[in-house]
Amino acid sequence: MRLFSILLSVLLALAAGFVPVSSRAEPIRVVKSAGEKIAVDASGLQAAGPAAAVMKQTLVDDIVRSGWLGLGAPGRSAITLRGTATDAGGQLRFACTATDAGGNAFINGTYTVPSGQAVALAHQVADDLVRKVTGKPTFFLAKLALVGSQSGARELYLADSSCQTFTQVTRDRAGAVKPRWSPDNRLLSYTSFIKRYPDVYTIDLSTGSRNRVAAYPGVNSGGAISPDGRSMALVLSKDGNPDLYVLNLASRSLTRLTRTPTAVEGSPAWSPDGSQIVYVSDASGSPQLWIVSARGGAPSRLTTTGLQNAAPDWGPNGLIACQSLVGGRFQIALIDPKTKASRIITDYQAAYEDPSWAPDGRHIACSRAVGYQYSICLLDTMGDPPVVLTKTGDWRTPAWQH
Repeated sequence: MRLFSILLSVLLALAAGFVPVSSRAEPIRVVKSAGEKIAVDASGLQAAGPAAAVMKQTLVDDIVRSGWLGLGAPGRSAITLRGTATDAGGQLRFACTATDAGGNAFINGTYTVPSGQAVALAHQVADDLVRKVTGKPTFFLAKLALVGSQSGARELYLADSSCQTFTQVTRDRAGAVKPRWSPDNRLLSYTSFIKRYPDVYTIDLSTGSRNRVAAYPGVNSGGAISPDGRSMALVLSKDGNPDLYVLNLASRSLTRLTRTPTAVEGSPAWSPDGSQIVYVSDASGSPQLWIVSARGGAPSRLTTTGLQNAAPDWGPNGLIACQSLVGGRFQIALIDPKTKASRIITDYQAAYEDPSWAPDGRHIACSRAVGYQYSICLLDTMGDPPVVLTKTGDWRTPAWQH
């Protein structure tokens, strides 16, 4: 049985209710050689109170996970980070400085937030630190949309970048599949069985209102919103076979991009400029990645290695991440669509699926499976070890906010 037939069976199983998971100063940049991390002495951080302790640990974790900074020893670090976090009266106050050996200040200020926002405060300080020291973007302030089964059914959740705080978005008890963000981060699209059949919905996160975008006869999936926010890439079987379409969200007009009567398409993702779509098709006999112009034309096959390649995500750096079946397990591969060169970035110690590029263009979130248990994992494409973000529960298909 082909992989997509299996995936369709999973979708139908979901429908039945079971699964077969501050400172404003101008930055002074420290320049280091390529690949070298900037050492930060964080031994001077102090915390008073539970929220303060959470904030301190999250900040230290963010420094380590940034990829650009690392923890260093007192007196032997390029940057010294000092500060005291105080949790009192429902408010968390963090007064801190970050200076180099010459006394130049990158941060020299006080942050104050409600105590319940300790994790968010840590992410803000870490973002300020990395940007002002290196000039590099981070993923710390971005949210993750993901699918979890905390309530017994697969529902949509939002999580912070370290997966410490969660907000439940849907309570449909109908199964949720593959969330996607709109380019302005206002909407989440996903596939659900609310009406018993797989349809594509969007949710306005500011109002909670839901719109049933694609409810054609048969399977409706995909739901990838274009970078300009005007179109949505869909996989529809309304004409008898799952093919790739582009829906104009204003006029509701459909453009059919593929016609493969003996194959199945799935998992569309847009190029950063919106001119192309990468998708999965088993037209060659096994699921592989193909690219087609968003205006139509002849598709071209992208992947030629790996028994199966699926779940592509086209990153802001121009590279495509996907899950590739190698050695009996899915691993995360990076592909340059211009040269077709690819490399595996995971460790073969588990199965890794559904990659999503972080907004910094360096990190990826993905699902990590050990046995039948799924967690969310953070990958560094430049070589740092994977970090498992979720310690309990069953979490899948993460999608980074843009």
